[in-house]
Amino acid sequence: MFKIGEFSKLTQVSIRMLRYYDEIGILKPANVDLFTGYRMYSAEQISVLQKVILLRDTKFSSAEIKEIILGHKELNIVDELQKKKMQINKGIDIEKQRIEKINNAINEIGKKNFEIHCSISFKKVDKILMLSTRDIIPTYFHEKVLWNRLCDFINKEKISIKQDMYNNVAMYHDIEHKDENVDVEVGIIVDKLGENKDKFIYREIEEVEKMAYAMVYGKYENLAKVYEMLAYYLESYNEQMEESPSRQICHIGENDTNNPDEYLTEIQIPLK
Repeated sequence: MFKIGEFSKLTQVSIRMLRYYDEIGILKPANVDLFTGYRMYSAEQISVLQKVILLRDTKFSSAEIKEIILGHKELNIVDELQKKKMQINKGIDIEKQRIEKINNAINEIGKKNFEIHCSISFKKVDKILMLSTRDIIPTYFHEKVLWNRLCDFINKEKISIKQDMYNNVAMYHDIEHKDENVDVEVGIIVDKLGENKDKFIYREIEEVEKMAYAMVYGKYENLAKVYEMLAYYLESYNEQMEESPSRQICHIGENDTNNPDEYLTEIQIPLK
């Protein structure tokens, strides 16, 4: 079972939205502690939450979502998506992106094609020396702004970069998943600490004795599904998440290949 903050981070849905879905009866916690009042969620609830997000993102109202979800009929969801697609086809050009999303969802529901090429395991992560910059950015999709800022600084200062299996680390400092104004730190591994300047900080990242990690192959869109797989994995092994930033490492990315299917990303979750 996961606390609401842990469930938020693994599903990438904010605590505010999880509480809202609880209040209106769309997704109740699997259990509520009678003494603390903490909401507890199970990994099995992720598939229901995914359907809720899909319907929300394709412009279904809360009342419509509740009626579909509580019906417990997957075919009903496909029928409703088809109806929504016809409505969007009559709308303005900007809605074309929503049509593509609906088509992808219908195909996946029909084929049960949810497998992602990845592996999940545990390891110890040694401490590292890192030059980083950290800021509040509009969404996770704006992370490249921080990387560009950091790379420009490294080139300007002629800083020595550690040549290793990987030399980049993105760390997510929010205790829950947020849809906007996210606290993100990006860093490059260096050989030695130097002088801090403005928003560029040299620091030592502490070792993690037990890190759950997943090597994710393919498009960045695959990452959300792998977070779900991690939730099931951690629950199966009765593992507890540490209150430390999760990490993401790009081994092969858009700067290395033009083929998104060749991307290789590592997700790391610190454990107690």
